[in-house]
Amino acid sequence: MRIFTRLAIFAAAMLLAGQMAVAAGKQHYVAIHVDQNDPQVMNMALNNAKNVNSYYESQGDTVVIELVAYGPGLNMLVAGKSPVETRISAMSLEIPGLTFSACGNTLNAMVKKAGMDVPLVAEAKLTPSGVVRLIELQEQGYAYVRP
Repeated sequence: MRIFTRLAIFAAAMLLAGQMAVAAGKQHYVAIHVDQNDPQVMNMALNNAKNVNSYYESQGDTVVIELVAYGPGLNMLVAGKSPVETRISAMSLEIPGLTFSACGNTLNAMVKKAGMDVPLVAEAKLTPSGVVRLIELQEQGYAYVRP
């Protein structure tokens, strides 16, 4: 009977350990929205990304973060104009799951108004519409954050 009890305890412990292993290593998805040309808001968005990544990393999880900029917030991703350009470059290297999406509609309007090309930071990827991109991300299960 002792052997049976020990085997039952061992089996229960293995089952619990297996459940804990499944819980650890979860992947999270976060969309961060920036639509203001305000360095404080831009820095808050980057702080949110850094803090979310740090938290989940400390839990043994991973996180995919997409920062979507449109309207006046697109200035965050304009090369030579962004007040957080250096920070974007550094964070892109530090956080593997962090990406930056720039609204194509807003960029086209900026180019038209400026009468010349408006270059984006190297880390930015162009999306046709920032608003549509946020909708798509939420439809894919991303948590939505607006600083």
